[in-house]
Amino acid sequence: MPKIYLLDVTNRDGVQTAHLSLAKLEKTMINLYLNTMGVHQSEFGFPVTRHETNYLNANLRLAKKKVLHPIKLSGWLRALKQDVDDAFSNLSGLEYLNLSISTSDQMITGKFLGKRNFSGIVREMTDAVECAKKYGAKGIGVNAEDASRTSVEKLVEFGIAARDAGATRFRYCDTLGRDTPFSIYEKVVEVASKAKLPVEIHCHNDLGMVVACSIAGAKAALDGGMDAFINTTVNGMGERAGNADLVSVILAVKYGAGMDSYQLDEQIDLSMAWKISHYASYAFKVPLSINQVGVGSNAFAHSSGIHVDGALKDRRNYELYDYEELGRGEPEIFETGRKIILGEYSGIKGLRNIYGKLEIEFKDDNEARDILELARYANVHKQKPLTNDELKFIATYPEEARLLMTVEP
Repeated sequence: MPKIYLLDVTNRDGVQTAHLSLAKLEKTMINLYLNTMGVHQSEFGFPVTRHETNYLNANLRLAKKKVLHPIKLSGWLRALKQDVDDAFSNLSGLEYLNLSISTSDQMITGKFLGKRNFSGIVREMTDAVECAKKYGAKGIGVNAEDASRTSVEKLVEFGIAARDAGATRFRYCDTLGRDTPFSIYEKVVEVASKAKLPVEIHCHNDLGMVVACSIAGAKAALDGGMDAFINTTVNGMGERAGNADLVSVILAVKYGAGMDSYQLDEQIDLSMAWKISHYASYAFKVPLSINQVGVGSNAFAHSSGIHVDGALKDRRNYELYDYEELGRGEPEIFETGRKIILGEYSGIKGLRNIYGKLEIEFKDDNEARDILELARYANVHKQKPLTNDELKFIATYPEEARLLMTVEP
């Protein structure tokens, strides 16, 4: 039976949010949290972007060590043979990638300025797929950028050509967020049933329908007999108005009316929702909205007399799902007295104090000094205090931490 899987693109599309960014350590922590959450795949970055190289290789080393496992790490490339060559030259252990190219008449005319036609675009894409296959790629997705403004006949042609060349997935990109749940369903069900490829659903929120369109697209893929992979970002970060929020998508599949006959990847652990959402809020420096789905401060807040009365009698009167399921309910403890923070100018005593509270001991002074140096660099790297999980990561995987924080011109 086909299933709905999640492919999170926070570390690719989310970090393309204007005015915002993530440090490489923060991108790595997002991958670790996604892995714990049971997310199937993370599009973890750009293999041909130089400042990403060490970070990507560090994460691939973590995958080889089964630290980032079973999550799959995939890179985003243009559907060009040269990009594929460069990606496999730059990275060791890359196995999954998505190859992207524009397919709509608007993009062919307005972006490529008529220098390409649709047949040429299909040929470029298949050449890139075949090149990736020669390098031993295990999973190759092909992205039809601006699919929502591309005729369904051309999308089917694109998908069939990709499948025949060795692609394993078709990404339907509603690049401008123009789809409605009705339009995306009609196109995706036809592409899935005719091209016979699993379909990734990549939507944007320009019309405020990103989750609805993502769910409708996933339903269409399953109704067409193929698996669906919904592209998400933590807290809906992304270009312009953002992408499909990870937590909202999970809740919509689990609790949306009419979705009970569709199966969500059983590896998903929703109890990570609170933690990953708040970490991403801290890392991006974007506060969570009070009405953020599931994890906002008002998501389970009741004030009206009628609602309070009903919720106290039976939570099901006014709550669709339980807050405990999202990892909520435990009290948060804040220090109100002395507080020792590990910063870029900290010393060995501060390090031992902080790591002692985390129950992490060092075998000798040399190891402690090495971790102190890494922690100092991490503060410079992030330009904000380290979280406990980041401190634990640095102490546990110092070599990978050193590599991902090494950005060379």
